[in-house]
Amino acid sequence: MGQVLDRIDGVAEEIRGQAVQSEADCRLTDTAAALLRDSGAIRLLQPKLYGGYEVHPREFAETVMGVAALDGASGWVTGIVGVHPWELAFADPQVQEEIWGEDNDTWMASPYAPMGVATPVDGGYVLKGRWSFSSGTDHCQWAFLGAMVGDGEGGIAMPPSSLHVILPRTDYQIVEDTWDVIGLRGTGSKDLIVDGAFVPGYRTLNASKVMDGRAQKEAGRPEPVYNMPYSCMFPLGITAAVIGITEGALACHIAVQKDRVAITGQKIKEDPYVLSAIGESAAEINASRVSLIETADRFYDKVDAGKEITFEERAIGRRTQIAAAWRAVRAVDEIFARAGGGALHYKTPMQRFWRDAHAGLAHAVHVPGPTNHASALTQLGGEPQGMMRAMI
Repeated sequence: MGQVLDRIDGVAEEIRGQAVQSEADCRLTDTAAALLRDSGAIRLLQPKLYGGYEVHPREFAETVMGVAALDGASGWVTGIVGVHPWELAFADPQVQEEIWGEDNDTWMASPYAPMGVATPVDGGYVLKGRWSFSSGTDHCQWAFLGAMVGDGEGGIAMPPSSLHVILPRTDYQIVEDTWDVIGLRGTGSKDLIVDGAFVPGYRTLNASKVMDGRAQKEAGRPEPVYNMPYSCMFPLGITAAVIGITEGALACHIAVQKDRVAITGQKIKEDPYVLSAIGESAAEINASRVSLIETADRFYDKVDAGKEITFEERAIGRRTQIAAAWRAVRAVDEIFARAGGGALHYKTPMQRFWRDAHAGLAHAVHVPGPTNHASALTQLGGEPQGMMRAMI
């Protein structure tokens, strides 16, 4: 167990205790955010120069799972906000100093989806747009936002290209009351609006270079963790959160079933069908954990040896990551269906874990079709094009 996960374990009851209020507030409580901040969970992938740990991706994923098993929203924010220091590590040193120079616990929000337009001007860009799903945004002072490069006439420049732009909190508006959902309510994944903010050129990264690894190389980062594929690192925290949530659901289920007696008068621990379902679901959730971490381990070892991760390997890695999330959530469905009517009550955490797990599957990194297509086509000697290469 890593030092950060040890700290999380030490405040587990406090994190667990904030879940109900975070859900009611549709954002992490200040207490929940402070617990994560004090643990160092968001600095796991941050450069040591700025107080980070530069940990192995395995430790990052295991920490996210550990937090999510206590509270899904806290785990989700750890996985989402926690990956942003990884990318900032190979951004321009000037913006790293702006963000971390005075406070290395400064958090950054997102999303990376290119929902805005960045129009080139002298020295940088003028950014306009509206972004949805900015998880943990109430506790962040900066944001990474995706944008298409504009043509200066209100359209998208051709051929299309996209940027990841970095903005301080003063340059964007958080739109309240835009996160009223059935699951992961406590993540506070609200909309952001930018209306004509100037973004200096040094506060941008070429999105294509980030995704294919050129940005990391051009920044001269020798550490293996910063040369991991984006298509592994970005989904890693998200899927780790979903798997952690399912582990939390399983723990809740087992705790309740120990003493539960069915309406028939039979003790649940004497019901062979329920026992079989618990055993199978536990095995499936564990398989999801193992498969996700195995990919990160293997990619890290290869990068550490100075080798490239091929497109085919990345595609298969993404296929494995997506399948892990779906497998774990299906396993929770099997035990939830056998948890009894008591699991439906809002006063029990089981229903929240169940809702959070399903909400986690809705993230774009968990859409199986294009990735399954791309991985299979590549293995058959084909060359995926267009959307089939997205996020790979």
